[in-house]
Amino acid sequence: MSLSSTARTRRLGMALAVTTTLVLGATACGGTTKDDANKEAAKSAAAGKADPNAATKKGLTVAFLPKQVNNPYFTVADNGGKKAVQQLGSTYKEVGTSSGTDTSGQVSYVNTLTQQQSDAIAVSAQDPGALCTALKQAMKNGVSVVTYDSDTKADCRNVFVSQASAEDLGRTQVQQMAKQIGGKGEIAILSAAQTATNQNTWIDYMKDELKKPEYKDIKLVTTAYGDDDAQKSFQQTQGLLQEHPKLKGIISPTTVGIKAAAQYLSGSKYKGKVKLTGLGTPNDMRAYVKNGTVEAFELWDPAALGALAAHTAVALESGQITGKEGETFKAGELGSFTIGKDGVVSLGKPTVFDKKNIDNFKF
Repeated sequence: MSLSSTARTRRLGMALAVTTTLVLGATACGGTTKDDANKEAAKSAAAGKADPNAATKKGLTVAFLPKQVNNPYFTVADNGGKKAVQQLGSTYKEVGTSSGTDTSGQVSYVNTLTQQQSDAIAVSAQDPGALCTALKQAMKNGVSVVTYDSDTKADCRNVFVSQASAEDLGRTQVQQMAKQIGGKGEIAILSAAQTATNQNTWIDYMKDELKKPEYKDIKLVTTAYGDDDAQKSFQQTQGLLQEHPKLKGIISPTTVGIKAAAQYLSGSKYKGKVKLTGLGTPNDMRAYVKNGTVEAFELWDPAALGALAAHTAVALESGQITGKEGETFKAGELGSFTIGKDGVVSLGKPTVFDKKNIDNFKF
């Protein structure tokens, strides 16, 4: 029996013993000495005993569940995850909903992946709490759970792979906007879903940054939600400008939102007058930077984020880490990483893109 089939057998055996909410349509082979050893290893890992020198397991199935499939940002991120998973000798799969707000759909996919005995799941959560019951069940069944891009509650996963420090992302977007509008005027935020964990965390830091004395002449008038839908985000941008004729700038911490806002501004009388910054991809924003609609915006490399999520998932499944603060692991060419408070590992500082450097990036 291969490592992969052994792991799946172990998971199914555990599921039959502890699961009451999931019905699994298969049976496991009897407990062998090797299977018992695997169960003991799983118990040791659950008890918090990490072995950073443990061999990296191969033949695993690592499933990616993005907030939204066919979203250009997640396509890049998940392709980065796919490349890393395959380089590590395991099998990659991606599933997900076409809507960025279909939380029940995400829950169904988690349940299905658990039933299919995936070894690890990397998920970008649409809502911090909606997935918790399903993810906790997955972890009970021996599935390693990593969140990336957008987190759940801390006890609903093993590790959260953050794009950068949430504080850095929130504060630097305000700093960018303040610089562009000369430190005074009305601004608005165009977010994604109202429940999106990452968006709300960044916005909290934006509001805190705005409390500083140097921003006393900047007023945040409202936060609008485009639900990571291009048409809705476009319409919300139009609405913001109609409702707030003195608006000087818009911060959109979502790749779909900032592109839609740039599209609206570029064809309107507000082009170059109302500033736009936030989080976007160079490929999406290049034309708008070059035509003067956008001065500068931020992001990280989403492919690297996906790759780090993949390395984290495999490190968890291999017993090299458990998700406790202070544990370290290697993530291939990305380097070494240390898990921080609440099981969070950060990719690094955000990158600012403008006319000078945007052609150096192709994603």
